[in-house]
Amino acid sequence: MNSRELWIAYLTIVRKEVRRFIRIWPQTILPPAVTTGLYFVIFGALIGQRIGPMGGFSYMEFVAPGLIMMTIITNSYSNVASSFFSAKFQNSVEELLVSPTPNWVILAGWVSGGVARGLCVAAVVTVLTLIFTDLSVTHLGLTCLVILNTAILFATAGFINAVYARTFDDISIIPTFVLTPLTYLGGIFYSISLLPAFWQSASMANPIFYMVNAFRYGVLGESDVSPMIAIVMTLGLTAILVWAALRLLNSSRMRA
Repeated sequence: MNSRELWIAYLTIVRKEVRRFIRIWPQTILPPAVTTGLYFVIFGALIGQRIGPMGGFSYMEFVAPGLIMMTIITNSYSNVASSFFSAKFQNSVEELLVSPTPNWVILAGWVSGGVARGLCVAAVVTVLTLIFTDLSVTHLGLTCLVILNTAILFATAGFINAVYARTFDDISIIPTFVLTPLTYLGGIFYSISLLPAFWQSASMANPIFYMVNAFRYGVLGESDVSPMIAIVMTLGLTAILVWAALRLLNSSRMRA
């Protein structure tokens, strides 16, 4: 395939994915906005007044970047996991796999769709955030890099989950038993400086902790860990997952 044909194939997949989540926006875009609003009311306005400042910022300002990052993680992941598994379940993905379209274009198309949903929901949540607190981005370039990398990482992870899934229940196991605990223990609602030494060390093993803190540094200029270490960690993990996803697509198991 020449470059024009590759571009057309890529755009076709992306458009299909974007139209899919926009068409059912009451299920894909509205719920995260409502959930985040409840987080702000409960943890920010009510509990936050009792907690007081954290990291030199009001509690509302402190949790805002983490809540935005949480929506990017969950929506990028769930969009690709559900969409690609549905294509597998309906056997429509086989048409792509036997076509001349390279596997990297197929992966890029689905991941881009997940990234688009993650960024779309993040934009809505950010607007909602500005109702509750004022946010000014301290490091714009770093913030954009962290957002894009996190969305790509979890969209790719959702793709891998969908490849291995055999039933619709399988695509909910990872979000329920892995993503949710890691997200809530990733420093969204607290600074790890408040934890005992053991739990501080345990938090360092949580990859979401680095993403949340890198994003918080980009927005507030404050982080529990070096932003450069966080970026290197997340970029490395993204590269590993992309490589693993391509290996799965190239495998005879996926072709079968």
